[in-house]
Parts: sequence; structure tokens; C-alpha cells
Amino acid sequence: MANNAKRIRFAPKGGLYMAPAPTGETGGTALPTDLGDGKPPTGYADFGYVDEGGVTITPQLEVDPVNAWQSAVPVLYNVKSASFQIKATLMEFNKLTTELFFGASWVAVTGSDGKDTGIYRLDLSSTPSLTEISLVVDWSDKDIKYRCVIGRAQVSDRGAIQLQRAENGKFELTIDAMDHAGSLGYVLTNDVMGKAA
Repeated sequence: MANNAKRIRFAPKGGLYMAPAPTGETGGTALPTDLGDGKPPTGYADFGYVDEGGVTITPQLEVDPVNAWQSAVPVLYNVKSASFQIKATLMEFNKLTTELFFGASWVAVTGSDGKDTGIYRLDLSSTPSLTEISLVVDWSDKDIKYRCVIGRAQVSDRGAIQLQRAENGKFELTIDAMDHAGSLGYVLTNDVMGKAA
């Protein structure tokens, strides 16, 4: 195959979206099967601005070699584990980002008179529950679109928030895919891989 600079892709536009993980029940999250139009898929919420480093997508396989007496090299590899990971640094302080980062929900604080005080509280449990989510990452380069869909996922790592005078606070999150009916996720595109550009 000849070199073709037209096949090089960038991701100048994109979005990161979240919804509750599908439960299989009526009215639950339906995983998108289209490329989208630059807006969140139905039932998904937009995380907003992501740090200029963008989104990192990491599929991984860990394999064990199978060695045989008759060969100096492995004769087979066996899959030990598989993972699919999304990493992003979110820039907006909103309900979605803060609740996912802290692993808790905001509640309105009421006064002794039962009226809303205009203050919201997020309680950090000493025994937090783990929230399962569905994640969609969209990116595009001109008319070429990509969409990565993860049916079930969970936050596996959080970075520290730096509160500084000259730089905005950010929420660094690593999200790992979980098994969803035998799938870690899928990628959709209108970039025809078999077609010569």
C-alpha cells in the first residue's frame, strides 16, 4: 500500500458524554448506533469542555505465551485479560463532572424553616458506592466522524484537583470499560477504511 497523507487524521472537534449504564429495562439508556450531529446522543449528558490534551483511548490485551518442548518460541498466545480505557481532564465545574469526580450527589440544604438556603452539599461517604455509567466519545476531522461507545464503565482513577490563582481547576478521570453482554464497546465511523482516498 502506498503512503497517503490524506489518510492521516486529527481530532479538532469532539465531545465526551455520559448516561447511566443500561439496565436492560424499558426506558433505560439505549446505546447509540449512529455517528451523531455534534450533540449528545439521546439520553446522554455533555461533560462540557475537556482540557486541550483531549481524550486518550487505550485498548489493551494481556496475553500469556504457551511454550512447547518442540519450539524455542511460543506456539500460541492465550488472552489473560482485556481492557478498554478512556482518560480525560474535564474543565467545567458542573453537576455532572463534580458528581462523577467525587462519587456523590449534590443535595439542596434547607434551613430550620424548611426553606431552600441556596446552598448545596455533597457528602463524601467513608464507604462510597460505585456508579456504573455509559460513555460516548465523539471526534471528527472535517467530514470524517468517529464515535466510541462504552456500554458499561466505571471511574477507576481520579487525579488531584489543583486550585491555583492563575490556572483553572480540572477534574482528571480515568474510566475503565466493563463487560456489557460480551462487549467492552464499539467504534462507529463514516471513514471508509477499505476505500482508496
